[in-house]
Amino acid sequence: MLSQLISTPLGRLRIVAFLEGCSFLLLGFTMILKYKYAMPKPNYVVGMAHGVLFITYVLLVLQVAYLYKWPKLKIFWAFVASLVPFGTFYAEKNLYQK
Repeated sequence: MLSQLISTPLGRLRIVAFLEGCSFLLLGFTMILKYKYAMPKPNYVVGMAHGVLFITYVLLVLQVAYLYKWPKLKIFWAFVASLVPFGTFYAEKNLYQK
């Protein structure tokens, strides 16, 4: 199943969307560690991972939108999903299905 997802651009987008959503939620947890418990290192590590996943997500949305000829509204919602907590999980379920 995983090898089938990795083999297509849409499958890769779905995987990265899930990982990006997880990193977004984890970043919220590490912000608490940073500001309440003076532990900045977890926030730095998760923040860097989240940044890389976010950029990858944006590039994959552009690639998939071009290849699958998505309408502009769908592209817009795919980008909005990356800015809202739980948004990529919702998008994976409702936007990224064939």
